Amino acid sequence: MATINELKESMHSGSSEEIVAEYLERIEKSKLNAFITVAKESAINRAREIDSKGEKGMFSGIPIAIKDNISTKGIQTTCASKILSGYVPPYDAHVIERLKEAGAIIIGKTNMDEFAMGTSTETSFYGPTRNPWDMERVPGGSSGGSAAAVAGGEAPFSLGSDTGGSVRCPASFCGIVGLKPTYGVISRYGLISYANSLEQIGSFATCVRDVTMLFDVIAGHDSRDSTSVDRIDTHLDARTYASALVNDVKGLKIGVPEEYFDEGTDKGVENSVRDAINTLEELGAKSQIVMMPHTKYALSAYYIIAMSEASSNLARFDGMRYGLRTEDSDWHTTFSQVRAAGFGDEVKRRIMLGTYALSAGYHDRYYLKALKIRTLIKQDFELAFKDVDVLIAPTMPYPAFKIGEKIDDPISLYLSDVDTVPVNLAGVPSISVPCGFSGGLPIGMQIIGKHFDEAAILRTAFTFEENTDFHNKTPEGM
Repeated sequence: MATINELKESMHSGSSEEIVAEYLERIEKSKLNAFITVAKESAINRAREIDSKGEKGMFSGIPIAIKDNISTKGIQTTCASKILSGYVPPYDAHVIERLKEAGAIIIGKTNMDEFAMGTSTETSFYGPTRNPWDMERVPGGSSGGSAAAVAGGEAPFSLGSDTGGSVRCPASFCGIVGLKPTYGVISRYGLISYANSLEQIGSFATCVRDVTMLFDVIAGHDSRDSTSVDRIDTHLDARTYASALVNDVKGLKIGVPEEYFDEGTDKGVENSVRDAINTLEELGAKSQIVMMPHTKYALSAYYIIAMSEASSNLARFDGMRYGLRTEDSDWHTTFSQVRAAGFGDEVKRRIMLGTYALSAGYHDRYYLKALKIRTLIKQDFELAFKDVDVLIAPTMPYPAFKIGEKIDDPISLYLSDVDTVPVNLAGVPSISVPCGFSGGLPIGMQIIGKHFDEAAILRTAFTFEENTDFHNKTPEGM
């Protein structure tokens, strides 16, 4: 699988159209079900335009896959839900504008858990995506299509979104790199909302350098998103992340939160992550145990907050303005019919639980209490980072599980997110990089940083990658 720089080099003797055509052919032959919509015609036309004009943007002529909850003007955007089937946005998300300015070509929209609600990409109206390492296993979720497309060689890089681990989970399960940045560093304008205070657009690639190049392009302030950080105020430069890619961790202080290695963590996962920490220590870093006592409450708090925000956000899907429409009746009947027919079981479950948590008499008992726990979890991170530069833990407690294994047991699926949701509650950045294998399936290591300190986690991830070979492993036949 080619890196971005390798693809750019190949265009010196070839063309963008040839590159795009090759990826389209792979998608057409694929059995992964990684894409919901393939933008074949527009991708080829754009490639021809770039070839004829000789454009020289950062990603000119390079195809990219986009998660199907990010708005793309003129290309269907469904959130993998029947209720948005046929919806074509009249505008681009901020990140899509940035990518187009850089010359990237949107090759298609990737499969996902419906409205990003899931850990396995099994709740999609368009059927489950399969893991390139084992076609009987899930690719992770909710951005499973974006991860599987990259791991399966159907796109060199892709965008996803991460509300509680939805970039890092599939990156771990598919053996690639996935970055979830600090909340507010990337504009959410054009990201169809699930849980506003938690979600962040993230990126996938086969190596840390490519993820960083993509991050450099899409990061930055956007006045249309009230949560977008004004980098002038934070003295941060959105174009300097590549400078963090230094093969050196001498003096780096690593915190190891033992709460993330708790009961239920696969032994192969634990051993691989601890071996990875040892590798970084051999390269000059130092590690120490850190305590994060409120981690045990994170999962409960996360799901109350996420479901409550989903209950509010998804109220806009009423069948009146776009998407699915049933036979006309009075507003109340139409609203009920559209949502009953258009939403899948998991989305309905989360809407109902969120509505209950926000209802009179229960708001303080559940939602308000969850917000208080969120504050304590954020304080855990702040205290830990007084002594260390980064935290390292497993991304997921186990490797990819089989399709159908957990889908009928929602609690078991929710528990899969135990190591990723605290990061979203705190809003800190995190990156998942391949660090080993268990039973032939890839394992991801999660490197967590301070707010706005993506440089530290990118440097750590890059150094580990430069001194190991896990990122070079690919699924058989890919």
